[in-house]
Amino acid sequence: METRKKSLYLILIPVAALFLSILLELVISPTSSMAMLLTVLKKSCVYAVVAVSMNLLNGFTGLFSLGQAGFMLLGAYTYAIFTIPMEAKPLVYRYYECVVNFSFPEVLGNAMGGFGMILGVVIALILAGIVAAGVAFLIGLPVLRLKSDYLAIATLGFAEIIRAVFQWGKLGPVTNGANPLKDYVRLKAFELNLGGTIISFSTFVMLLLAMLCIGAIVLVINSSYGRAFKAIREDEIAAEAMGINLYRTKQLAFCISSFFAGVGGAMLAMFANTVQANNFKAVMTYEILLIVVLGGIGSISGSCIAVVLFIFASEWWLRGLDSGTFLGIYAPMIFRNGFRLVIFSLIIMSVVLFFRKGIMGDKELPYVAGRALGQLKEKYYALKSGKRKGKGAQNG
Repeated sequence: METRKKSLYLILIPVAALFLSILLELVISPTSSMAMLLTVLKKSCVYAVVAVSMNLLNGFTGLFSLGQAGFMLLGAYTYAIFTIPMEAKPLVYRYYECVVNFSFPEVLGNAMGGFGMILGVVIALILAGIVAAGVAFLIGLPVLRLKSDYLAIATLGFAEIIRAVFQWGKLGPVTNGANPLKDYVRLKAFELNLGGTIISFSTFVMLLLAMLCIGAIVLVINSSYGRAFKAIREDEIAAEAMGINLYRTKQLAFCISSFFAGVGGAMLAMFANTVQANNFKAVMTYEILLIVVLGGIGSISGSCIAVVLFIFASEWWLRGLDSGTFLGIYAPMIFRNGFRLVIFSLIIMSVVLFFRKGIMGDKELPYVAGRALGQLKEKYYALKSGKRKGKGAQNG
């Protein structure tokens, strides 16, 4: 009975969230003050995928990698290159002659209509992940023989090399050099016109993609491969003694993590207006690592909660600290440009001090919620039995 309830909740909660995303798009006007809610929700979906993919490697396998920004760059460029319409390529590649003479959404859209366009976007997203995983496989051949800080430095170096190579003029016919890629299929393409009323599915698409990616990672963690990852994290010598091939298992974890980082990069391209290599700096990796640590290393739900708090606080809730007015208080001499970052840094320091293992530690939300509910029930029944004993003593 409990298993059926859990299965029902696992279906109903995502469906309700997706329905709510469509409802929010209908209710919230693009010009209203609440439009920022939709923006931060979309960005949270992107960072949630990348943070959970990083947690798979750092938290569940015990490999300290700092190459997430590089794999996001690969995914973003792959998606953008293969979704730019043919008529827009001369304008985008104005300084180079583009060698990619087709677009998945355009080719399939002409053959199959709207469904073909969506299928083309899905193929581009999967290809973005495959390219990132393929490069991760090649990088992992020498790098995964390193451990701890040396692995982190090596992956960070490779991410910076990838960023520099993609701005190289010789690759301009493919990457457009140091110039940005634009006019590819973005979230604005996912709109439906019903009798003059335009219904946007942009938040729905981002939330659906995030759910599918995180759900796939959870399935991997709960599989035999996930148990092998955890065994390596706990003790490599014991894991090898049990017959686990350390190098191959690390390579698998590295490629899976990079695949979803590439998909996250493609989602970021869909969210943004342009793709440019210079935006995928090491700072982006540090932000994702900070989210993983704040949420709890080894906790999927912790990463998701930390993403929402991080993005909402930095991009929306604390914005008034830079504009002179915050919570109705007008103080331009205090609430000026840069003050938001000071307060945000203090909040992060406070969270780290009071939650040494992160918000969730290594636990998941259902476990913590069930435990808290159980404690509340115990207190309720104890209070109820205490009242009954008091009434019995009075009657006696």
